Amino acid sequence: MDDSMTRLDTPTHEFGGEMIGPEDARFDDARGVWNAMIDRRPALIARCKTTDDVQTAVKLAVARDLPIAIRGGGHNVAGHAVCDGGVVVDLSHMRGVTVDASARVAKVQGGALWRDLDAATQAHGLATPGGLISDTGVAGLTLSGGIGWLRAQHGLAIDNLVAADVVTADGSLIHTSADENPELLWALQGGGGNFGVVVQFEFKLHSIGPEVMFAAPIYLVEDGPEPIRAWRDFLAEHGDRVGSLCEFSTAGGEDFPEEHWGKRVFTLACVFNGDAAEGEALLQPLRELGEMSADFSGRMNYCDVQQLFDALMPAGDFRCYWKARYLTDLKDEMIDLAMANALAAPSDNSLSSLWNFGGATAKVAADATAFGDRSMGWMYSLDGVWSDPGDDDANIAWSREGWSNSERFGHHGRAYLNFPGHGEDNAALTRTSFGQSYERLVEIKTKYDAQNRFRFNQNIAPET
Repeated sequence: MDDSMTRLDTPTHEFGGEMIGPEDARFDDARGVWNAMIDRRPALIARCKTTDDVQTAVKLAVARDLPIAIRGGGHNVAGHAVCDGGVVVDLSHMRGVTVDASARVAKVQGGALWRDLDAATQAHGLATPGGLISDTGVAGLTLSGGIGWLRAQHGLAIDNLVAADVVTADGSLIHTSADENPELLWALQGGGGNFGVVVQFEFKLHSIGPEVMFAAPIYLVEDGPEPIRAWRDFLAEHGDRVGSLCEFSTAGGEDFPEEHWGKRVFTLACVFNGDAAEGEALLQPLRELGEMSADFSGRMNYCDVQQLFDALMPAGDFRCYWKARYLTDLKDEMIDLAMANALAAPSDNSLSSLWNFGGATAKVAADATAFGDRSMGWMYSLDGVWSDPGDDDANIAWSREGWSNSERFGHHGRAYLNFPGHGEDNAALTRTSFGQSYERLVEIKTKYDAQNRFRFNQNIAPET
């Protein structure tokens, strides 16, 4: 790598992080992301320690006319955190979290993981809606919506984002809030990483935990759909207090009877968004819907709940392809399709899920955030997870076919953009999913990134 690659022509700050190029012994580790399928070679990885470092890295990329990928947690299934031939602005050393418990606000650096945020907020008995896997980056999950266990009572992650500091495409640092550059905050609330590098998020917090009620009765798919239908009807009554998903997986290990090993099962996973004792009583009927294969229910620490699914998908261990779409409602036929798709999965590591909405998530007006319309009742996701590269075609086909076959139950063709496959449907899927928000997003994109430097995402192209 040419030494000039790591220097600005007119530097404004001495870079305090690490510049890692292809000749560096650390390069292969530094370019690796959570999805083992992603194999890209950037021209430079700028591992930043400060906001000044981020500004310097962005200016360097602009000076060299290179595109920019942003690495927070590196967890995006499409691998948007790394690119070929561009500059990776790596925030993995910027993981600080500060909590103002009296104001119920947390300030979170752009490279933080959800486990960092949860640990800091739970020290005060507080939390903000996050994801289901604790090593997911706060930035990536939040910017495309952020669907987690607390959505019933407190909405999506973006509904709790009250301010941010953003390094834009010209290297400027901009603060955005309801009172300052509000159009940028609106765009960050669901518009993805299109507008710059968010170096700090500010979230409002809620009283949660430390103990919550987690219900996880597990039933065999072969025993039929009745527990799922009962769960659906239960959530129609209690969805304003219960964040839940029905997750299809494969039984195995000492937690299951040996005679069930290798069989497809579904878990009616729920977190009660309130007092644990009240939740235990409320969720008990979901544990009485037939003979269970296993039951992982119980009161537990909120941080433990947030990490329950971590072991299913260790970083870098699996090849992954995920697709998801919103559903208007959950018909019996859609339940039957989900069960058939689960039985057809070519990998025992693959998951598929039906997620409920409603509650606080549904109460947000369509034009209040870039995320848009909240009238969908459910989401269906197909998470292909496998190990052997020789199985790529079969597993990708399973996820895509299940996603396509569920289209007739979809909600205006919209999809959750954190589960975009590998981005091959990017342009059409992005426009459809943003709906009436799209044109306004184009205007904001053009204002802050007219050259489309930040295009490794569900890209909103600026006006030409």
